[in-house]
Amino acid sequence: MEASPSHSFVSLFLVAMCFCLADCYDPLDPNGNITITYDIQTWTTRGYVARVTVQNYYQFRHVEKPGWKLGWTWVRGEVIWSMSGAFATEQGNCSLFKYDTPHSCVESPMILELMSKASPANRSDGCCNGGVLSSWAVDPSKSFSSFEITVGSSDEDGNEQHPANITLMAPGPGYTCSPFLDANPTVSSVIDGKRQVQVFRTWKSTCTYSMFVDNKTPLCCVSLSTFYSSTITPCPACSCGCRKSDKSSVQCIREEYQLPTADSADNRALVQCSDHMCPVRVHWHLKANYVNHWRVKLTVSNYNYDRNYSNWNILVQHPGFNQPTEAFSFNSSQLPSFRFGDELGLFWGIEYYNTELVQSSEGNLGYVTTEILLKKDLESFTLRNGWALPRRVYFNGDTCEMPLPDTFPMLPNGISKHSFSLSLFILLFLNHLFW
Repeated sequence: MEASPSHSFVSLFLVAMCFCLADCYDPLDPNGNITITYDIQTWTTRGYVARVTVQNYYQFRHVEKPGWKLGWTWVRGEVIWSMSGAFATEQGNCSLFKYDTPHSCVESPMILELMSKASPANRSDGCCNGGVLSSWAVDPSKSFSSFEITVGSSDEDGNEQHPANITLMAPGPGYTCSPFLDANPTVSSVIDGKRQVQVFRTWKSTCTYSMFVDNKTPLCCVSLSTFYSSTITPCPACSCGCRKSDKSSVQCIREEYQLPTADSADNRALVQCSDHMCPVRVHWHLKANYVNHWRVKLTVSNYNYDRNYSNWNILVQHPGFNQPTEAFSFNSSQLPSFRFGDELGLFWGIEYYNTELVQSSEGNLGYVTTEILLKKDLESFTLRNGWALPRRVYFNGDTCEMPLPDTFPMLPNGISKHSFSLSLFILLFLNHLFW
């Protein structure tokens, strides 16, 4: 029976809604967001002093260099008299003010955080790190920044209005922010925590990330290998773009963002040529199988020729993480998940050792690596059907392209002693050569 036009329309609508929800909702971090809090602390003769806080609640998506960029639109012709901890990128036309010149008279200012080397006179509590924010699970103490702003208004009724059209670049596109909404006034402690004080008014906006809005080509891919298979499963071809026809070239140009308004000079990256064309590759090697444990080697390689990744992190979904885990050269943490239980392992660099994933050169590939020891759940442990390999991998909050399951390294079905010895020799040789 042929479907009616109305039924087809409803089906298409439901499919579109599913794609939208799948894109805007990350099941591994369902509550992740960046919250903008706007606190009015004191009133002035014709305006107020406010503190603005940018808080990253994403578990494993951090804000890397060059940091966040925050914008909004004034609704009553306000001006910014002064700022500490941050600055507006444009002063604008302040010709109406003959004596004191405001910091910015732009209707829609764009604000950046000061760098760590800013002078004490320009600093405020909670600044200044150039807009770089750690993810919440890695370091909550570095997951927020704040600045103070003195606002002047042409209205004298004291009925101040919150800014509109909130925008956030962190550092690229991809974030959609809700309007500022009234919230319970922010409360803080003074006098060694013995007294609680609150601000006069608080507005909050929630910003969420979407890969669809970002419109960014994939950043990373995953390759796999195991001790029991001589086959190395590479990253899928064209994971992050396809290599040009000239196979002899060593360096390739890769488009970072496919946005028509982007500056072409900032829209390109120089990477090592590969079949996958990804700036970052994550390799998972099942190295050994013990009675009560198994050992994995995790390697993250940077194919960029002109970019380092600072304070990187790797999230791996794997059923083995519901048991105690030990990483020898990375920091690690198990992230509880309502949907996936304890299958999520988060890894990041050790300070002063490997927090920087350095760029590659002609002769060297930048990488960081660790071995991971996982305790077996003897009731469910198995090596069959790719169980020993990760389900999903994220790098800095971006999903990595995974190989198809039918390409995973599989257990041999049965071999003679002679072929077993030859296979074992090949495995040991590959193990010595690559790991």
